[in-house]
Amino acid sequence: MPVAVPTRAALRIDGATLRLVRLPLVTPFTIATGTMTEKVFPLLTLRADGLEGFAEGVMDPLPDYLEETVAGAMSLLEQVLLPQVLGQTFLNPESLATLLAPWRANHMAKATVEMAFWDLWAKSLNLPLQTVLGGTGDAIDVGVSLGIGPIAGTIDRVAAHLQQGYKRIKLKVKPGHDIGLLHAVRAEFPDAHLTVDANCCYTLADTGLIRRMDDFALDYIEQPLAWDDIHDHATLQSRIRTPICLDECIRTVEHARKALQTDAARVINIKVGRSGGHAAARRIHDLCEAFQVPVWCGGMLESGIGRAHNIHLSTLPNFSKPGDTSSASRYFTRDIIEQQLETVSGRMPVPKGPGIGVTLDLDYLKTATLSHQDFRA
Repeated sequence: MPVAVPTRAALRIDGATLRLVRLPLVTPFTIATGTMTEKVFPLLTLRADGLEGFAEGVMDPLPDYLEETVAGAMSLLEQVLLPQVLGQTFLNPESLATLLAPWRANHMAKATVEMAFWDLWAKSLNLPLQTVLGGTGDAIDVGVSLGIGPIAGTIDRVAAHLQQGYKRIKLKVKPGHDIGLLHAVRAEFPDAHLTVDANCCYTLADTGLIRRMDDFALDYIEQPLAWDDIHDHATLQSRIRTPICLDECIRTVEHARKALQTDAARVINIKVGRSGGHAAARRIHDLCEAFQVPVWCGGMLESGIGRAHNIHLSTLPNFSKPGDTSSASRYFTRDIIEQQLETVSGRMPVPKGPGIGVTLDLDYLKTATLSHQDFRA
């Protein structure tokens, strides 16, 4: 939703730095498609008028979430996207997004550039990112995502996170690790807000099993079927009571429209990187609001840069369900930013200051950087 912001001269991109960063995870994170022990990601800095804007890519090393990979994104950023924007002048982030739009898909790589410019542009206006996006508030409700593990250990983790005030518990599930888990967790926590995330591991042949999940008072079932199949999700939704939430399926505004029009999604997970950046994410938010369908902000195990972007986006009004913007210390022993992004009683404070409100810890970043490349206009 457009908001009135002070006008200023256009920004000319005069430099950039592209890093490849590796952060080990505190504990392995297991979902239906595999286990992660570290987060490897592109980290981009854009420069203009003595200011810097930051963003990170959310693609994985291998195409097991969506098609994009770290290696492919790094190549596209180095050879195409950064040369295309360097030396160019942009009135606003939408004009930069328009320049990148002709390149098909590669939403995460394009989002890395677009989001860095949003941070840069908000700083040039001396405004927080949430203000130029149209958000309000000092903090957002936060849920937590728990990876696949032994049921007894999962119950302990649920108890610990509920005691910390998290507003929603998301359980990763897969065939053979679903109904038994839900029986055990719901028996221990009858009043908790529970959701499950299947990461595409079921098919319509599993409808009978998925229908059994209706008995556990789930807020929603996230992405039970294939990552690119909106049609089958509409069919499944007609056969179960629990709302379906789409994640991987929603990569564009058009995907969101088709899902909403066919009742394939009664909740939508918006991931700004997956959607191509803040401009597209905001359009998906507004479309869902028009359909009276709630949204929430998904996470991709981001460092503090990506996490700060997610927090600011989550202050828009239709982000009415708790998102995956939990404490950074759950994932990393040490983050690459100087600020600490930690929840307080299930609420994540919005970083203060212009742009995303966080700054790089350059000394630690050097130790976590696998490669480094500077670009000049």
